[in-house]
Amino acid sequence: MLAEERRNRILELLKENRFVSVNELHDGLRVSRETIRRDINRLASENRLIKTHGGAQSVNKEEPAFAERMDANVEAKRAIGRKAAELVPDGATVIIDSGTTCLCTAEALSERLGLTIITNDIHVASTLTGRNDNRVLLLGGEVIAGESATMGHDTTAMLSNYLADFSFIGISSISDNGMLSDYTRAAAEMRGAMIAQAHMPILIGDHDKFGWSARVRIQGIEKVSRVITDRKPDPAIVKSLKLHDIDLVVAHS
Repeated sequence: MLAEERRNRILELLKENRFVSVNELHDGLRVSRETIRRDINRLASENRLIKTHGGAQSVNKEEPAFAERMDANVEAKRAIGRKAAELVPDGATVIIDSGTTCLCTAEALSERLGLTIITNDIHVASTLTGRNDNRVLLLGGEVIAGESATMGHDTTAMLSNYLADFSFIGISSISDNGMLSDYTRAAAEMRGAMIAQAHMPILIGDHDKFGWSARVRIQGIEKVSRVITDRKPDPAIVKSLKLHDIDLVVAHS
């Protein structure tokens, strides 16, 4: 494979995954790690990607559309959802974030009895409304195009009125130094509130959410009790989670 073809393939992979590691590129492109690093340096110098510790990140700072994300790593997301649902007893009050892994968690909770669900996600609300004496509160606010979910000041203000036993918060990104971040200030503020309003805040997300930064910091990671994902992250991230006394749970599909 010629150098330009190889670099274009790296950019194609970043469109699909937003982050790729040197090891993944080494395995997939069958060239040395040194060659991969040179390619990343070249593309970074051209502002076509962002160089990170251990790999590269897309320059696109927008979250892919819901339908596109739903097609990616579906079995892993369902396994994460099942593992998350195991923690929740009948009668609990649960905040559930928007997003594909959170929807899988809601589906896994469908047999629980008498839950109180607080969510900004229309899909989550419809999944759990009218089942087993559940009470479902849909947070108000602006509905974000392509997401079927509300977000913004009104959403966060309504959320501040409620306390929950658990919150399940979708991960947008966790960097190597353990920083939790999101794509927009509105999303970061809402997810920070979901952490603050629950006795046991739990982060859920598949492996491609680790090792890079979405740029807007989410406050309160030190209050998080668990991270549930489908693969063990790199050692630097594992170490950062331990420093915050966060339990790491790996769900196998």
